[in-house]
Amino acid sequence: MQTILYHAKLYVERGDFRSALCAEDGIIRAVGTDAEILALARPGCRRIDCGGRTVVPGFNDSHMHLMQLAQTRYEAPISGVCSVDDLIARCREFLASHPERAEQGLHAIGWNQDNFPDGRLPDRHDLDRISTTVPVVLERVCGHIVSANTLATQRFADSPAFRHCLPGEVLRAPDGTLCGVFRGNACNFVKAQIPAFTREQLLAMLRSAMDYAASVGLTSVQSNDVGTSMEDADLAFSLLREICTSGRAPIRYRHQVCFHDLAAFRESLLHGEYSRRNPHGGFLTLGPLKLFQDGSLGARTAMLRGGYPGEPDNHGLSWTSKADMAAFCALASEHGVQVVTHAIGDEAISRVLDAYEAVIPAGQRNPLRHALIHCQITDRALCRRIADLGVLVMAQPVFLDTDRILAQTLCGRALAETSYAFGSLLRAGVPLSYGTDCPVESCAPLWNLGAAVTRCAADGTPAGGFVPSERVDVETAVDAYTAESAYAEFQEHCKGRLKPGYYADLTVLDRDIFTIDPMQIRSASPVLTMTDGRIVYERTE
Repeated sequence: MQTILYHAKLYVERGDFRSALCAEDGIIRAVGTDAEILALARPGCRRIDCGGRTVVPGFNDSHMHLMQLAQTRYEAPISGVCSVDDLIARCREFLASHPERAEQGLHAIGWNQDNFPDGRLPDRHDLDRISTTVPVVLERVCGHIVSANTLATQRFADSPAFRHCLPGEVLRAPDGTLCGVFRGNACNFVKAQIPAFTREQLLAMLRSAMDYAASVGLTSVQSNDVGTSMEDADLAFSLLREICTSGRAPIRYRHQVCFHDLAAFRESLLHGEYSRRNPHGGFLTLGPLKLFQDGSLGARTAMLRGGYPGEPDNHGLSWTSKADMAAFCALASEHGVQVVTHAIGDEAISRVLDAYEAVIPAGQRNPLRHALIHCQITDRALCRRIADLGVLVMAQPVFLDTDRILAQTLCGRALAETSYAFGSLLRAGVPLSYGTDCPVESCAPLWNLGAAVTRCAADGTPAGGFVPSERVDVETAVDAYTAESAYAEFQEHCKGRLKPGYYADLTVLDRDIFTIDPMQIRSASPVLTMTDGRIVYERTE
């Protein structure tokens, strides 16, 4: 079907706005003035009057966890809880109102002890107040600490996986007993004590999450689900294949895949999913190997060279040893597979760069586009090294809403002010894209854009923004969420611009984010989302 959008403010690229475009068979065929494009209309053409609204390329989240988002929409809503008692009350209310969703166990994500008056981590005794008859596992908002009730704790302690936990992953009470708090790699094993959803439930949850993503303006996501929230890789691949090859998927999906050991990755490369990968184009692509180097600031597991205040021996947790990191990167590079690595602390970032530098061919500039995910705590030397190597950064400006205070507390003001250096990295020529790490943060792009442009929280603090020199203008932020995200997945030739030959993936906004007060960008929202030339979301007034 031929579709024409007109009477619009179409963002093509910096300094270039048009008023109309024509799309057909999912591809943009022409952009220009209303008169030029309307003249192309054939009988049966669908005409959409945008009413002067702003149209941008469809937003592309360069790192999130769609399956985890799907689960959170089905599980107890604990985001924003303000105390351990509040956490317990919300979970008990959920059990009372939705008993069918927790017949075999209760899982949820979203608590943050930094918002609790006493700042303490909930333990098994707290979670026993929710239930002693079914396992309960509740994740911190970052996903790098989990708390479990006594039943879930004991099940994990009795499992073979418990014997393989590293020092620091299992917290104990002063008397040596398990307190029901776990960090690092142990988190996934603890979560496994909750029985899995059925295939039918997962399929429905994924479809619902995709519809939600489209409603906030996303047309593409690069998502790490396999090996994290979805341990059953074959099931995850089959679910997403069923949805994304149906011709009805509202968004495009690119896999970021975790493997627990090198042998499993090698097997996939030789005989499994990666042996038949389709890395480019379409609604479903198999993308990079995803690795973890450290945890999070809030969990005090990000790897910091200077350690943590009051914890002189705590420099964070290394999820992947130097030897394993080197081996994974070497094997991936041998098979032409991109690597993206979660690295938050300065020590973690340095270690990842060491591994990447060892596999980038001499005289070449990172041809496989290996990337850092998060890249939060940096000094100027680290930023220069990232730029010199041509390493990509998949950043989350929205993290600043909560992390700016935490970073100053844990890292000191001097290091904090050279961190979250997303403006400096862009100016240095680093390919930098935006994501949200959803459900750690909302996947709504406009909230993220507002954080990038203002470097302020929603309440306007701090005045002028946190390290104002790291602010970017709206065009730069939109490009980071569209064209740069497409570059991160090797699709810059077909995605991320409103130009002829590109996918007809776009978002119509209810206000002009290029001219309004930047503090108002967060309040903008989509009125229409189009993917592959199909309307996949339309706001009803």
